[in-house]
Amino acid sequence: MGFLIRLAATAIALWITTLIVPGVEVTGRTGYDTAFTLIVVALIFGLVNAVLKPVIKVVGCVFYLLTLGLFALVVNALLFLLTDRIARALDLPFQVDGFWAAFWGAIVMAVVTWLISVAVPDPADRR
Repeated sequence: MGFLIRLAATAIALWITTLIVPGVEVTGRTGYDTAFTLIVVALIFGLVNAVLKPVIKVVGCVFYLLTLGLFALVVNALLFLLTDRIARALDLPFQVDGFWAAFWGAIVMAVVTWLISVAVPDPADRR
């Protein structure tokens, strides 16, 4: 159940990101097509973050220390761009127009996901 809550929160955050950040777009033909795309892209984003982010943190540990954690913003933007490339390879109507759109999109995604997690806590986190 916690996985579905996190997936829904990420999909909603992605939708809000497409509304706020120019250059991050979902161009589904219908509402259902757009919702399906948001859910699949949220799943891809979650998988990319779950698999690659820990590896990048270990390998780039020095950069995180030297930049006092600001390197994390660049890493998040690059992971957001990777999500875009995977979505394009799967022929999903999701598009991120360059690094700066990915940079701001990743920041908005993080903030909105955090706000949703505060408003709707995951039952698994209470243990």
